[in-house]
Amino acid sequence: MKVLVAVKRVIDYNVKIRVKSDNSGVETTNVKMSMNPFDEIAVEEAIRLKEAGGVDETVAVSIGPARCEETIRTALAMGVDRGIRIETDAGIEPLAVAKMLKEVVGKEAPDLVLMGKQAIDDDCNQTGQMLAALLGWAQGCFVSKLDIEGDRVKVTREVDGGLETDVLKMPAVVTVDLRLNVPRYATLPNIMKAKKKTIETMWPEDLGVDIASRLTIRSVTEPPRRDAGSIVGGVSELVDKLRNEAKVI
Repeated sequence: MKVLVAVKRVIDYNVKIRVKSDNSGVETTNVKMSMNPFDEIAVEEAIRLKEAGGVDETVAVSIGPARCEETIRTALAMGVDRGIRIETDAGIEPLAVAKMLKEVVGKEAPDLVLMGKQAIDDDCNQTGQMLAALLGWAQGCFVSKLDIEGDRVKVTREVDGGLETDVLKMPAVVTVDLRLNVPRYATLPNIMKAKKKTIETMWPEDLGVDIASRLTIRSVTEPPRRDAGSIVGGVSELVDKLRNEAKVI
Protein backbone atom coordinates (compact mmCIF):
# COMPACT_ATOMS: atom_id res chain seq x y z
CA MET A 1 0.00 0.00 0.00
CA LYS A 2 1.28 3.48 -0.88
CA VAL A 3 0.34 6.81 0.69
CA LEU A 4 0.88 10.14 -1.07
CA VAL A 5 1.04 13.25 1.13
CA ALA A 6 0.66 16.76 -0.26
CA VAL A 7 2.63 19.44 1.63
CA LYS A 8 2.71 23.20 1.15
CA ARG A 9 5.33 25.81 2.03
CA VAL A 10 3.69 28.72 3.85
CA ILE A 11 4.63 31.61 6.13
CA ASP A 12 5.38 30.16 9.55
CA TYR A 13 2.35 30.31 11.84
CA ASN A 14 4.35 32.20 14.48
CA VAL A 15 5.15 35.07 12.12
CA LYS A 16 3.08 38.26 12.24
CA ILE A 17 1.79 38.86 8.72
CA ARG A 18 2.66 42.21 7.12
CA VAL A 19 0.94 43.66 4.07
CA LYS A 20 3.14 45.00 1.25
CA SER A 21 3.35 48.78 0.92
CA ASP A 22 1.62 48.66 -2.48
CA ASN A 23 -1.22 46.45 -1.12
CA SER A 24 -0.51 43.80 -3.74
CA GLY A 25 -0.20 40.99 -1.20
CA VAL A 26 1.59 39.97 1.98
CA GLU A 27 5.31 40.36 2.55
CA THR A 28 7.31 37.15 2.09
CA THR A 29 10.83 38.55 1.60
CA ASN A 30 13.13 37.48 4.46
CA VAL A 31 10.14 35.93 6.23
CA LYS A 32 10.43 32.54 7.94
CA MET A 33 8.62 29.82 6.00
CA SER A 34 7.64 26.33 7.11
CA MET A 35 5.36 23.42 6.31
CA ASN A 36 1.65 24.11 6.54
CA PRO A 37 0.63 22.84 10.03
CA PHE A 38 -2.32 20.81 8.72
CA ASP A 39 -0.04 19.14 6.15
CA GLU A 40 2.42 18.34 8.94
CA ILE A 41 -0.36 16.38 10.64
CA ALA A 42 -1.01 14.52 7.38
CA VAL A 43 2.70 13.63 7.16
CA GLU A 44 2.69 12.34 10.73
CA GLU A 45 -0.37 10.18 10.04
CA ALA A 46 1.24 8.67 6.93
CA ILE A 47 4.33 7.78 8.96
CA ARG A 48 2.25 6.26 11.74
CA LEU A 49 0.35 4.12 9.24
CA LYS A 50 3.65 2.82 7.90
CA GLU A 51 5.00 2.17 11.39
CA ALA A 52 1.85 0.17 12.13
CA GLY A 53 2.66 -2.08 9.18
CA GLY A 54 -0.24 -1.16 6.93
CA VAL A 55 1.75 0.97 4.46
CA ASP A 56 4.75 0.00 2.34
CA GLU A 57 5.79 3.42 1.01
CA THR A 58 5.11 7.08 1.75
CA VAL A 59 5.71 9.89 -0.76
CA ALA A 60 5.59 13.66 -0.13
CA VAL A 61 4.77 16.05 -2.98
CA SER A 62 5.00 19.84 -2.97
CA ILE A 63 4.33 22.51 -5.60
CA GLY A 64 6.16 25.84 -5.67
CA PRO A 65 9.57 27.47 -6.07
CA ALA A 66 12.88 25.66 -5.63
CA ARG A 67 12.83 26.53 -1.93
CA CYS A 68 9.96 24.06 -1.50
CA GLU A 69 12.66 21.41 -1.33
CA GLU A 70 13.19 22.48 2.30
CA THR A 71 9.59 21.58 3.06
CA ILE A 72 9.95 18.18 1.44
CA ARG A 73 13.22 17.59 3.33
CA THR A 74 11.32 18.27 6.55
CA ALA A 75 8.83 15.56 5.63
CA LEU A 76 11.68 13.20 4.75
CA ALA A 77 13.36 13.94 8.08
CA MET A 78 10.13 13.08 9.88
CA GLY A 79 10.14 9.67 8.17
CA VAL A 80 8.64 9.91 4.67
CA ASP A 81 10.45 7.68 2.16
CA ARG A 82 10.86 9.99 -0.84
CA GLY A 83 9.69 13.27 -2.31
CA ILE A 84 8.39 14.88 -5.50
CA ARG A 85 8.80 18.59 -6.21
CA ILE A 86 6.81 20.34 -8.93
CA GLU A 87 8.74 23.56 -9.52
CA THR A 88 7.10 26.83 -10.44
CA ASP A 89 7.47 30.42 -9.29
CA ALA A 90 3.90 31.31 -10.27
CA GLY A 91 1.11 31.70 -7.77
CA ILE A 92 -0.89 28.47 -7.95
CA GLU A 93 -4.63 28.33 -7.31
CA PRO A 94 -6.37 25.28 -5.78
CA LEU A 95 -7.79 23.97 -9.08
CA ALA A 96 -4.36 23.98 -10.73
CA VAL A 97 -2.89 22.27 -7.65
CA ALA A 98 -5.59 19.60 -7.81
CA LYS A 99 -4.97 19.03 -11.52
CA MET A 100 -1.21 18.61 -11.00
CA LEU A 101 -1.77 16.28 -8.06
CA LYS A 102 -4.13 14.24 -10.25
CA GLU A 103 -1.30 13.71 -12.75
CA VAL A 104 1.11 12.75 -9.96
CA VAL A 105 -1.46 10.29 -8.61
CA GLY A 106 -1.71 8.79 -12.09
CA LYS A 107 2.06 8.23 -12.15
CA GLU A 108 2.44 7.04 -8.54
CA ALA A 109 -0.82 5.04 -8.18
CA PRO A 110 -1.20 5.53 -4.40
CA ASP A 111 -3.98 3.86 -2.44
CA LEU A 112 -4.50 6.88 -0.20
CA VAL A 113 -3.86 10.61 -0.57
CA LEU A 114 -3.49 12.60 2.66
CA MET A 115 -3.37 16.39 2.96
CA GLY A 116 -4.24 19.13 5.38
CA LYS A 117 -7.83 20.33 5.32
CA GLN A 118 -6.61 23.81 4.34
CA ALA A 119 -3.49 25.95 4.06
CA ILE A 120 -3.06 28.73 6.59
CA ASP A 121 -2.05 31.27 3.95
CA ASP A 122 -5.12 31.32 1.69
CA ASP A 123 -7.54 29.25 3.86
CA CYS A 124 -9.23 27.99 0.68
CA ASN A 125 -10.09 24.46 1.89
CA GLN A 126 -10.68 23.35 -1.71
CA THR A 127 -7.78 21.26 -3.04
CA GLY A 128 -8.68 17.94 -1.42
CA GLN A 129 -12.28 18.09 -2.57
CA MET A 130 -11.28 19.13 -6.10
CA LEU A 131 -8.71 16.33 -6.32
CA ALA A 132 -11.23 13.72 -5.22
CA ALA A 133 -13.72 15.00 -7.79
CA LEU A 134 -11.14 14.94 -10.61
CA LEU A 135 -10.07 11.41 -9.70
CA GLY A 136 -13.59 10.13 -9.03
CA TRP A 137 -12.38 8.82 -5.65
CA ALA A 138 -14.07 8.65 -2.28
CA GLN A 139 -13.21 11.55 0.03
CA GLY A 140 -13.21 12.26 3.75
CA CYS A 141 -12.76 15.85 4.94
CA PHE A 142 -11.87 17.40 8.32
CA VAL A 143 -10.81 13.98 9.63
CA SER A 144 -9.90 13.70 13.32
CA LYS A 145 -9.46 9.89 13.43
CA LEU A 146 -8.33 7.43 10.76
CA ASP A 147 -8.06 3.63 10.66
CA ILE A 148 -7.18 1.29 7.79
CA GLU A 149 -9.43 -1.78 7.59
CA GLY A 150 -8.38 -3.95 4.66
CA ASP A 151 -9.22 -2.10 1.44
CA ARG A 152 -11.23 0.52 3.31
CA VAL A 153 -10.39 3.50 5.46
CA LYS A 154 -12.59 4.35 8.44
CA VAL A 155 -12.62 8.06 9.25
CA THR A 156 -14.20 10.18 11.94
CA ARG A 157 -14.90 13.75 10.92
CA GLU A 158 -16.15 16.78 12.76
CA VAL A 159 -19.48 18.20 11.60
CA ASP A 160 -21.77 20.88 13.01
CA GLY A 161 -23.76 18.34 15.02
CA GLY A 162 -20.75 16.53 16.52
CA LEU A 163 -18.80 13.60 15.06
CA GLU A 164 -19.59 11.57 11.97
CA THR A 165 -17.97 8.21 11.12
CA ASP A 166 -17.65 7.14 7.48
CA VAL A 167 -16.11 4.10 5.81
CA LEU A 168 -14.45 4.87 2.47
CA LYS A 169 -13.40 2.33 -0.11
CA MET A 170 -9.83 2.97 -1.25
CA PRO A 171 -8.39 4.59 -3.23
CA ALA A 172 -9.48 7.69 -1.37
CA VAL A 173 -8.56 11.29 -0.62
CA VAL A 174 -8.53 12.34 3.05
CA THR A 175 -8.01 15.84 4.43
CA VAL A 176 -7.00 16.00 8.08
CA ASP A 177 -7.88 18.22 11.03
CA LEU A 178 -5.84 19.37 14.01
CA ARG A 179 -7.13 16.70 16.40
CA LEU A 180 -5.87 13.73 14.40
CA ASN A 181 -2.40 13.62 15.99
CA VAL A 182 0.57 15.62 17.28
CA PRO A 183 3.42 15.69 14.73
CA ARG A 184 6.84 14.52 15.86
CA TYR A 185 10.01 16.59 15.79
CA ALA A 186 12.65 15.56 13.28
CA THR A 187 15.74 14.23 15.08
CA LEU A 188 19.24 15.23 14.02
CA PRO A 189 20.12 11.73 12.71
CA ASN A 190 16.94 11.69 10.62
CA ILE A 191 17.67 15.20 9.31
CA MET A 192 21.06 13.95 8.12
CA LYS A 193 19.49 10.84 6.56
CA ALA A 194 16.90 13.01 4.79
CA LYS A 195 19.68 14.71 2.81
CA LYS A 196 20.34 11.39 1.05
CA LYS A 197 16.72 10.58 0.25
CA THR A 198 15.45 11.02 -3.29
CA ILE A 199 13.48 14.07 -4.45
CA GLU A 200 12.22 13.92 -8.02
CA THR A 201 11.75 17.27 -9.77
CA MET A 202 8.97 17.97 -12.24
CA TRP A 203 7.52 21.06 -13.92
CA PRO A 204 3.87 21.88 -14.68
CA GLU A 205 4.65 21.54 -18.39
CA ASP A 206 5.69 17.92 -17.80
CA LEU A 207 2.23 17.26 -16.40
CA GLY A 208 0.38 19.11 -19.13
CA VAL A 209 -1.46 21.37 -16.70
CA ASP A 210 -2.40 24.99 -17.39
CA ILE A 211 -1.52 26.95 -14.25
CA ALA A 212 -2.72 30.36 -15.48
CA SER A 213 -4.48 32.33 -12.75
CA ARG A 214 -8.25 32.63 -12.97
CA LEU A 215 -8.53 35.05 -10.08
CA THR A 216 -7.17 38.58 -9.74
CA ILE A 217 -6.25 40.10 -6.38
CA ARG A 218 -7.15 43.75 -6.57
CA SER A 219 -5.94 44.81 -3.13
CA VAL A 220 -4.81 43.37 0.19
CA THR A 221 -5.30 45.51 3.31
CA GLU A 222 -4.87 45.01 7.01
CA PRO A 223 -8.01 44.79 9.15
CA PRO A 224 -9.01 48.09 10.81
CA ARG A 225 -7.44 48.69 14.19
CA ARG A 226 -9.75 48.32 17.17
CA ASP A 227 -9.87 50.95 19.87
CA ALA A 228 -8.61 49.93 23.29
CA GLY A 229 -11.20 48.85 25.82
CA SER A 230 -11.99 50.65 29.07
CA ILE A 231 -12.82 49.59 32.60
CA VAL A 232 -16.15 50.79 33.99
CA GLY A 233 -16.92 51.45 37.63
CA GLY A 234 -20.18 49.56 37.79
CA VAL A 235 -23.32 48.31 36.07
CA SER A 236 -24.95 51.74 35.79
CA GLU A 237 -21.89 53.19 34.04
CA LEU A 238 -21.77 50.19 31.71
CA VAL A 239 -25.43 50.62 30.79
CA ASP A 240 -24.89 54.33 30.24
CA LYS A 241 -21.96 53.73 27.85
CA LEU A 242 -23.85 51.04 25.95
CA ARG A 243 -26.85 53.34 25.57
CA ASN A 244 -25.20 56.68 24.88
CA GLU A 245 -21.78 55.85 23.37
CA ALA A 246 -22.11 52.48 21.68
CA LYS A 247 -25.84 53.01 21.08
CA VAL A 248 -26.53 49.29 21.15
CA ILE A 249 -29.36 49.39 23.68
